[in-house]
Amino acid sequence: MDYQKNSSSPENEAGEQPPGSLSINNKKEDSGPLFKTGSFLVGQKNNSQVTKLQNIFSPQSLKNALPLALTDSYQTEYSEFLKNLDIEIVSDVKRCFELWEEFSPKKSLFDTWEFRLAFFLAYKPKLHFILLKNKSENLALLPLCYEEDKKKYFWFGSAWQEENKFFAKKSIFIPLLLALSPRPILLNAISLDDISLDKQFTEDFRPDDSKYILDLKNIQSPEDFLMRLKKNRRHDLRKDRRRIEKQNPQIIINNFSNFEDLVKISTERLKQKGGKADWKDPRRVEAFRQVIRLGGKSYKMRMITVRVGKKVAGVDLIALFNDCYHTLKCGYDVKNFSGIGNFVNLFEIQDAICLGMKKIDFLQNSYQWKDRWFEEVLLVKYEK
Repeated sequence: MDYQKNSSSPENEAGEQPPGSLSINNKKEDSGPLFKTGSFLVGQKNNSQVTKLQNIFSPQSLKNALPLALTDSYQTEYSEFLKNLDIEIVSDVKRCFELWEEFSPKKSLFDTWEFRLAFFLAYKPKLHFILLKNKSENLALLPLCYEEDKKKYFWFGSAWQEENKFFAKKSIFIPLLLALSPRPILLNAISLDDISLDKQFTEDFRPDDSKYILDLKNIQSPEDFLMRLKKNRRHDLRKDRRRIEKQNPQIIINNFSNFEDLVKISTERLKQKGGKADWKDPRRVEAFRQVIRLGGKSYKMRMITVRVGKKVAGVDLIALFNDCYHTLKCGYDVKNFSGIGNFVNLFEIQDAICLGMKKIDFLQNSYQWKDRWFEEVLLVKYEK
């Protein structure tokens, strides 16, 4: 097996009103408080809107907006405190960046501004950051964007993001952020680590597709990983690895021009299976081009290409952040190179270990195989 490292690396570079653009005196009880969105283009004036929380919610409307178990405490313990709260809707990208940097814990890849910015640059949604503050400090932030083609609000960075978090200095602000959020909205892949499991307000959350990780703490080699699996699965993986190794594969690291091969092979593979590739949307292709281009400031990009003879057998796009190895996208020519996916997965375990990574993030959705190999991480979603 030939192993090569490519010296090239990606360069580092940094309308119509949507539903919810109603006046604050909107009387529809089921629509919630909704605001205008301003310009999201760099260099344009920030048309943010600031208003008092008590001007949005009367005591009765606040009671209707919050989970039942919370209404008494908000109207007694926090009533005076709430009177001094301001709500600001921010839609200027420069100001949104400043707020993101202030609130983001920067623990995961999805906490980085650059990774989410890549999707913003590709999809060009309207920004709608809901800021909760008082005279002395910013208290909580709900970073949203409005996607015109879907007529819906999502997390900033699109629904592709995972391990999403509510940016709140105290958990009491989370129900307020949800009550202030516009309709229709989908907040997917929310991390349970940052949500109080108190039933007072978690009743509004529903299970989302789980994600899957491999903790490398006690794994020194792919063989250590294989020994954790059942005998039949271990046998199948080794068999696939040997099948590819017999063809004398060449492994190339960081030849990012192979991104086009990844898109092509992945699209063809899904076509063979009767599925529809997300690459059919040119904005998705552009999003990951931007992910590669913006790598280097917060996260690092890595690409693994497997060639057999003159053919590209497989390409994987990886992001490295905070000692975590994220497997973002892949394209495998399974028709001509049976077992290539398992071969690459085992190689990536070795690669992550060699790079000193502490875990591998195989992202959301089991695809009917991840749950048999890796640790499940539960995620939840909120929708209205």
